[in-house]
Amino acid sequence: MILKRVFLLFAAALMVAATLSAQQLRFDDVVRNLRNPDPKTRISAVRLLRDAKYPEAVGPMAPLVLDPIDDIQLETIAAELSFFLDEDVKPKKMVGFVVERRKSGIGAAAFELGPLVVWPRPVPPELVTALLQAADDENAKVRLDAIYAAGVIAKAPLTADQVARLIKALDHYDPAVRAGAARVIGRLKIVETGDALLKAVNDSQADVRYAAIRALGAMRNASATAALTEQFAYYKKGEGAWSALDALARIAAPGSVPLFKERLQDKDPYLRRAAVEGLGRAGDTASIEILERNVTVDESPMVRIAAAFALQKLGQNYATRVMDLMATSKVTAQGQEYLVELGPSMIAIIVPRLQEPNVEVREALIDVLGALGDASAIPALQAAEKDLNASVAAAAKRAIARLEAPK
Repeated sequence: MILKRVFLLFAAALMVAATLSAQQLRFDDVVRNLRNPDPKTRISAVRLLRDAKYPEAVGPMAPLVLDPIDDIQLETIAAELSFFLDEDVKPKKMVGFVVERRKSGIGAAAFELGPLVVWPRPVPPELVTALLQAADDENAKVRLDAIYAAGVIAKAPLTADQVARLIKALDHYDPAVRAGAARVIGRLKIVETGDALLKAVNDSQADVRYAAIRALGAMRNASATAALTEQFAYYKKGEGAWSALDALARIAAPGSVPLFKERLQDKDPYLRRAAVEGLGRAGDTASIEILERNVTVDESPMVRIAAAFALQKLGQNYATRVMDLMATSKVTAQGQEYLVELGPSMIAIIVPRLQEPNVEVREALIDVLGALGDASAIPALQAAEKDLNASVAAAAKRAIARLEAPK
């Protein structure tokens, strides 16, 4: 009976074009067409499955990530991403704490949305493996979409084979793939890649070096502290310097505190931000006074919100200031990251703020509640499902699904 209902619901969603006389196809028939020798039939099946929004299609489509036809590979990667994201992703120029001059593809654009907007669906291991294998494809667009899509969809821990493929990607002949692999490793925190990342810190391409540096920081790799300090001394300024200081700020070793203090007044706001974060994570209570000044007078919103975060880490009551500053759209995602790091103790402070007039802030805070993993937030999220803004309501559904998903 359940299987029959699935087929009927799927058939209702799949109205075939005029060439098929408007007949309805069953789910299993469309899946069979994924193996059809005719490329047009295969790509049509992928599109039908994508448009039907039926998540059971995720696994059957995975082999087509490695299809011999580039367009089918790209269509399949985009379709797979659509099952894990609410919005259609369009290639765009990457901005923010990562500098990227060229246009990014679908995979990179999806990666830039961040981990909090990804639906908590089961991920077939064969899909992750196929994406990592496709990162070595002959087509540059395919391999770039594949490596970043893996970063969106995959969940740690990875299998030994998948880790090995990521390490191999760190040594790919295409520097864009090497940089993508480092960013994915940082997102997934694959600690087994530490030695390979340390090697990548000396890569011939700047984008790869910076991504590897940030990945070491994201994993809180304390053994890399000395190497990262050397990198900061080498670069002194610019993206290389703030990548290194950001990594050191995430590790927050006590020995880095003097360096953080030295950069509190740096003219580069990225360096000031990293210095402030580092002092908060390192527990340097002696810096409270200067941080209280920074949270008010620094000209950069990202430094002010970093100071509020640092003060909260140091036991001061600044979580509400973090949320106040999130109204500045350029630092909304930054504030999300801080609230997630501060942990479940933030839930009681966040819930009343779900009435914020700012739609972007409401949606961001809802995603944070989903990430904090505490079921006590579900009643507030159920109320948010009725929000008049469709994006906010969708975020609430996604957050509830994350909280109710098997751990």
